[in-house]
Amino acid sequence: MKPVPIFDPQAQGRVMRVAAFMSGSGTNVIRLLERQKELENEPGGSPFKVIFIFSDRSDGHSAGERIALNAGIPYFSYDIGQFYQRRRLKKSVATPEGMGARKEFDSVASVLIGAFEIDIIALAGYMSYLTLSRCVNVHPGDLSILTPAGKRKYVGAHAVADAIASGETFLRASTILTDAGVDTGPLLIVSNPLEVELPIPLPDLLKDEPAFEKVVAEHQRGLKKIGDWKIFPLTVEMIARGRFSLDNTNNVYVDRKPQPRGYRLEQEVL
Repeated sequence: MKPVPIFDPQAQGRVMRVAAFMSGSGTNVIRLLERQKELENEPGGSPFKVIFIFSDRSDGHSAGERIALNAGIPYFSYDIGQFYQRRRLKKSVATPEGMGARKEFDSVASVLIGAFEIDIIALAGYMSYLTLSRCVNVHPGDLSILTPAGKRKYVGAHAVADAIASGETFLRASTILTDAGVDTGPLLIVSNPLEVELPIPLPDLLKDEPAFEKVVAEHQRGLKKIGDWKIFPLTVEMIARGRFSLDNTNNVYVDRKPQPRGYRLEQEVL
């Protein structure tokens, strides 16, 4: 089957409409909006437009309202903690009851997606990958690295810690289109590397939990700057320009060329 663009600007005849879904500080959303503004000042304008921001927190700990106000776009929030508390459920999709509750929660966002005719959802700390489709997510790990069994090695919330503990000398971030698994969707972009710098030899560091956690936190911050903030807006931009395509088995293509290990950021002229 011929690869099909994730978004085809020529067929649509318009810019790509994006919804930003967030939960915390929203720094990735800020970078996305900054890139949109930069492109709007260039010939041809921006190929995408962030239409609204949605947050799953209404407890004052999400910066979404401030970000939306500064950007002059609509903002919506629906507190997931209160949602589960009122139903006396834990925030888990491990059971049919939990999955049903998550679908109910995300149904509110789904109505907004339909009403605003959204093409792509840009996830920034928003943790739903099971009930929403056409989502772009950024992950703090190089998802092109596989286990001997052929599965992605650095997935989940502890990807940076796992990579450092395994002796990786460089860290990279990745963007994916989400699917029903944890960090298993089609791999889009892999960032430039962040060198791992340890204060003491790794075997000694692993014996000192507080020191190890400090090193992990430092590298997570560094990777966000060199990785997330670069590849998240670039991924959305490239999708909006029609450069990313998928075939019927979800193999990724950029400009009709296969990218089995993800599009490497050093390939792009920025």
